[in-house]
Amino acid sequence: MTTTYAALLRGINVGGSKRVPMPELRDVLAGLGHTGIATHLQSGNAVFRSDEKDADVLAAALEQALREHFGFAVDCLVRDAAYLAAVADACPFPAAELEGKQLHVTYVDRPLDPERFADLDAEAFLPEEFRLGDRCLYLYAPDGLGRSKLAVALGRPRHVKGIVATSRNWNTVAKLVELTRD
Repeated sequence: MTTTYAALLRGINVGGSKRVPMPELRDVLAGLGHTGIATHLQSGNAVFRSDEKDADVLAAALEQALREHFGFAVDCLVRDAAYLAAVADACPFPAAELEGKQLHVTYVDRPLDPERFADLDAEAFLPEEFRLGDRCLYLYAPDGLGRSKLAVALGRPRHVKGIVATSRNWNTVAKLVELTRD
């Protein structure tokens, strides 16, 4: 039985570096034997089906294939449809009442220990807020990510050292849930 997944590529097609054209990404995924392949936007979102049940195995294979194809490393997170839907459903902020640019999910490769963020004075960033979820971090930034001081603070090395992380705005989060729905 096949499972539907989303591959979330980190740091591609930004500022002219690490260019990964979406048609080539689809070709790389097809070369790995995946089916039902589709991409969303240019920022590294791909949906596919696979018989493999281990998302970490899929991510490692995709990272290797991308390195071989493009000649540079690309961190990838692979998450199944059920996980993506659960993250959306567990959102601690009123997503339906917010603009997509105000709410973000940062997907990470492992559970986040709240101790990583213990030194952060959350009240100093209000009305911006963050909450930890299941291998993700939710960020409410009412003025958008580009103006978020909290996003900058959360991205400091002491908070993200050793973690593979990639963020998506709520519009993309919702679209990935829709695209992976069987």
